[in-house]
Order: sequence, then structure tokens, then C-alpha cells
Amino acid sequence: MASFLYRLGRLAFRRRHFVALLWVALLTLAGVGAASAPAAGSTSFSIPGVEAQKAFDLLEQRFPGASADGATANVVFKAPAGEKMTDAANKATVAKTVKALGDGSEVVSVTDPFTKNAVSKDGTVAYSSVKYTVSSVELKDSSRDTLETTVDKARDAGLTVEMGGDALQAQPEQAATGEIIGLAIAAVVLVVTLGSLVAAGLPLLTAIVGVGIGVATITSLASALDLGDSTSTLALMIGLAVGIDYALFIVSRYRAELAEGRDREEAVGRAVGTAGSAVVFAGLTVVIALAGLAVVNVPMLTKMGLAAAGTVVIAVLIALTMIPALLGYAGRKIRPAGQKGKLLGRRTAKTSGVAKPNMGTRWASFVVRRPVAVLLIGVVGLGAMALPATQLELGLPDDGTQPTSTTQRKAYDLLSEGFGPGFNGPLMLVVDAKGSADPKAAATAVTDEVKGLKDVVTVSPAQFNKSGDTAMITVVPESKPSSTQTEDLVHSIRDAGAGVRADTDARVLVTGTTAMNIDFSQKLNDALIPYLALVVGLAFLLLIVIFRSILVPLKAALGFLLSVLAALGAVVAVFQWGWLAGLIGVEETGPIMSMMPIFMVGVVFGLAMDYEVFLVTRMREAYVHGERPTEAVVTGFKYGARVVAAAAVIMMAVFSGFIGSSESMIKMIGFGLAIAVFFDAFIVRMTIVPAVLALLGKRAWWLPKWLDRALPNVDVEGEGLRTRGTAKDTDPDEDRELVRV
Repeated sequence: MASFLYRLGRLAFRRRHFVALLWVALLTLAGVGAASAPAAGSTSFSIPGVEAQKAFDLLEQRFPGASADGATANVVFKAPAGEKMTDAANKATVAKTVKALGDGSEVVSVTDPFTKNAVSKDGTVAYSSVKYTVSSVELKDSSRDTLETTVDKARDAGLTVEMGGDALQAQPEQAATGEIIGLAIAAVVLVVTLGSLVAAGLPLLTAIVGVGIGVATITSLASALDLGDSTSTLALMIGLAVGIDYALFIVSRYRAELAEGRDREEAVGRAVGTAGSAVVFAGLTVVIALAGLAVVNVPMLTKMGLAAAGTVVIAVLIALTMIPALLGYAGRKIRPAGQKGKLLGRRTAKTSGVAKPNMGTRWASFVVRRPVAVLLIGVVGLGAMALPATQLELGLPDDGTQPTSTTQRKAYDLLSEGFGPGFNGPLMLVVDAKGSADPKAAATAVTDEVKGLKDVVTVSPAQFNKSGDTAMITVVPESKPSSTQTEDLVHSIRDAGAGVRADTDARVLVTGTTAMNIDFSQKLNDALIPYLALVVGLAFLLLIVIFRSILVPLKAALGFLLSVLAALGAVVAVFQWGWLAGLIGVEETGPIMSMMPIFMVGVVFGLAMDYEVFLVTRMREAYVHGERPTEAVVTGFKYGARVVAAAAVIMMAVFSGFIGSSESMIKMIGFGLAIAVFFDAFIVRMTIVPAVLALLGKRAWWLPKWLDRALPNVDVEGEGLRTRGTAKDTDPDEDRELVRV
């Protein structure tokens, strides 16, 4: 591996014009594809195999033209103070609005509040439901414009009118300011770490190119593959973070090789051969974790994971080829390690020819002297942070989690005020009575059974299809859609349905957005352990190949579990309990997004292994070259701690930039990943890991002889490069550049 990458790095350095033009051409091609591709909305939401999805599929078959998965909108009216919706003027305004709402070409039906009993008991609030022929993804902008224009006219008449439902599909406000601040912080960290503006600019430039290619490609394929905005946002988030980090590791190693007195081409080759090997395997762990989301069998998650994994692959390829090419262009502007440009002062002074120990050396020396105390403090601290995770409640965001300034949230609150919170998430019961002798009696039995359940407000009469073998029944819960009481009600209805089936041979299925969310959460919970086993298992095998050790990969996996549990604890404390919620703009606390645990396991595991690979490969390199185990730990920190710390700060800054998003899912993901990187990089990898390695000593690098013979030698440490760069390997005709250090 190291020898191949060594040759690749030197080739990219010598053929820098071709390499640079190739990546510019790919960026241009992706950009043209994105600009010419048809626009696509949010990805459609389907969960194969769950009851709610089966009910939707059955409705499509038995109620053709009813558009079971069609978009819906709730238009909520509130009378002015001292008036009622039943007053003549207000009633006329509602009638006019309902008529206008029904004029759209994609509208299936519009309900009249006064004929559908959709007026609150006090007469102050009413609502009309609009049903469309197509899903929210396929809904034309003209239909949304008609909806908004009609509502504005009703407001002009003096009523308070708000809209909710998936027909709006409001685009989230992207956290552009936060992303810019995150990139600015990354730039400052790079300048401090690499010592010059030119060196700092290379990782930023290559990361932007890589993300540009990745996101533009996703945009190009969005319509064909039904990719939503969240897919490109995740790819942007992950691609930007790893792109900067991977380039940083190679540039830092390049400067270290220059400091050893090597010419620039040789330094590039060795940097790509050693740090590049770590980049390849670190990127591979991230790809495994993201692509592994496919095992959950939720199309939306699969697409998000594969798209982000593709962006990571691009980041790795750019780090291995474009960075060496740009280093060739930079020439003497990239200085050896230990030298700084005019921006940060001149070269670091030495005393008696011995360099002063850096902070990483001093910290590692402290840890290996007191490993037990450091290990206990780190584990207990993260364990305490993980405690809130024991109270984790899962759900999916609805209009109740929207910012209070949005019309969706206002409509949600008005419905809760007038009819109760359950009206924001009605349940739909599908009675499949095809095998029943008396379908109507079966539907009546279901209705009577559900009316007797706890937490039920109303049950609508059964509506049969033309064949008379399938009925729809609407149930309004007493509690809000995301509450545990509503979840319990769904399970109670399903339990009651089993009894009805035994008596009438009619099958009862519960669906609707609320039931779909509940089934989605359960599916993710069921998939978490298999997913964790698959991803951690594959990465464990990969780390055995990299480190040629059993205990080091085991320690890496256990450390990851500790950091991800602590990060989930922090997410629960902020988004569910409300601690410091105002500081990051969380306006409404509630259940944690269902996909958050499995998503954090995938992404954080990949990123955690990045730091493990970059830091511990330096330690193994020192150990392989003859140092004692504790000395190798200190040496690894001497060369790797500063860069790993900088990479972690950069990644935290990039993720934190997404906390400013108005979309709760993106905000939660940004916060969760940022805090997870902090825990994993600074507490697990830079505190717990050296303490464990110091306690294990030589046992840390033990590997059974039979396994050692069976494993391929990937040479991440660059052992095969030790003989390169001598006189016999140097072409005397090449123009070499001498570097003084």
C-alpha cells in the first residue's frame, strides 16, 4: 500500500498540470449536470415491511384515485376577538376560501368546516382539509402558490388563517452564516497548525472542490433517484469535514518530511505513502459506516448514506492526487515543519540542538506516568455524560417542532387550541374485509372496539370503497402525535384488531403519518444492533489488518461506544430536556429524531476511526522502528497530537455551522456530531487511548503468529519506504531542490 501510494504521490507531483486539469474538468462536468438537471423536492418517505406502509399500499389498490399517499394541507381559521366563525361574514369568507381552494388541477377534495363538523366547541376555530392527487414531492409549485394566495385573501378579510401539512414542504433555511463561520474557524486553525496562508489554503481548496463535485453530482441525480435536500446537506457536512482533515494530515506529513531534509518530490511521495495510507483506511471505515445504513432497509437512509459515502471517496481521491499536485505548484511557499512564515514569525528556536517538547509530548508523558487515574477520570466523565441517554425517547419531527414563527407551527397550535392536540395527527384505520362474510358488520365491530379504548376523542363512520370490501376509519387521539400516549393507542388498536380478525376474518391495519412515524422508530430500533454488529465487525477486521493487533482494535471499538453514548446523552439533555436549548435555538423540546441513534452510530464510528488510525499508526510506526511501548505512545503524540487536535476542531467547527439550520433534523445532527467529535477526539483518543496503551505495554501489539501469517501486509507505517530516497533511487537527471532546515 505505502509503496503504491508513494509512487502515486510522486506521479501527481510531476504531472501536476494534468491532475489539476482533471479535477477542474470533473468539477465543471458535475456543475453543468447540476445546472441542467430537473429540480427535485424532498425524497419520498416509504418503509418497506411495516404495517403502516402495507396499509398505504392496500389503499392504493382498493381505493384507486383516492391518492392515499397524496399531499394534504390543513387551512385553519380563527375568528377575530369577540367574534365566532359561525358569524355570517366569517362564514361567507370561509365558503369563498373553500371554493377557491378546490379550483386547483391537482386537488382531489376540500372539506367544508360547517358540513364536516370541523368547528371548535367555542366557535372560534375552524379548519378545512385539502387533499391532492400527488405526493408532496410531485406537487407543482403552482398548486402551492394557489394555496398561499387563497389564504392571503382570507387574511385580508380579517380572519387569522394559518396552514399546515406536508403540502407546504417549506424549504429549510440553510445555515449559511453558520457554515461560513465554521469555515472561517477552520481556516484560522489551519493557519496556526501549518504556519502559512498557502499551506492552510490547500486543504480548504481541495475540500471545496471535493464537496462541489459530490453535491453537484447528487443534485444532477436528485430527480432520477428521488434524492431529497437532506441527502445533499449530509454529503456537504461529511464531505467538507473529512476533506479538510484528510488534506491536513498529508500536508502536515509533507512538512515533516521536508524537515528531515528530503527534496520536495521525495517528501510528497513519502507523505502520500504514509499519511496517505492512513487516509485510505480511515476513509474506508467512514464509507463502511455510511454505506452500512443500507441494512436498515429504509430507502431514505440508504440514499443518504450512499451519497455521503460517495463524497468521502471523492475526498480520499483528492487528498491522494490533487494535494500532491498543488504542493508542486506551491513550491517553497510550503515550509518545513519547525519553520513558519512571516505571518506567524520565523523558525522555532532550539536549545542545545534539542527541540523543546511540544504540548502533545508533554500531555502523553503525563498520561503514561499516571494511566490509571487518567483512565478512570475519562471513563467516569463520559459515563456521567451518557446517563441522560437512558431516558431517550424517539419520534419524528412534526409541525409542532417547527419554529414558532412559521405558519405550520401556528396552524398546529391553533388546531390544538380549538380541537385538542390529537387533531394534528389523526390515525387512519384500514379494514380489509375481503375475506369477511359481512364487511359492514366487521367495520362496525372495529368502530365499537376503538371507541372503547383510552385516549380516543372521536371515531369517524366507516367509508367503504366501490367494491364494498375495504373501509377507512379515522381516529382522533387525545394526545399530540409525538407523545407516548398516542404510541400506546396505536399498539392498543392493533391488539384490538387481532381480536376483531379472529371474530370476523377482517384484517385491521393502522396507518397515517403518526403511525408511520411510530413504525419507523420501531424499525430503526430493531435494526440498531444488527447494524452496529455489521459496521463494528467489519471495521474491527480492517483495524486488525492495519495495526496487526487484537487489543488495539478492541479498545478502539469500546472507546467509540463510550463516546457515542455520551454524545447521545448530550443530545437528550438539550433537545429532549431543554438544557441550554435557548443557546442553540431549540424552540420546542420533544422526542429525539428516530434515526438519530443509528445515524450517529454510523457517522461517529467512521469519524472516530479516523482519529484512531491517524494517531495510533504513528505510535505503531515508532514501535515497529524499535521504540519501547511507552516511548512509542509519546512519539505518536509528538507528531500526531497537534494535527489530530486541529482536525477535530475543524470538524467540530464545520458540524457546528449546521446548528443554525431551521430544520430540526439538521440542527440535531449538527449538534450531535460536533459534541461526539469533541468527546471522541479529546477524551477517548487523546486521553483514554494512551492510558490504555500504557497499561497494556507490549501486549497491545500482540497478534497470534498464525493470524500474522494469514493477514495481508498493507504496510501503513511505510516500512517499505525506508530504503527509498537513497542515491541509487534518485534520478541524477532530475532537478532536485535542496531544503535547509
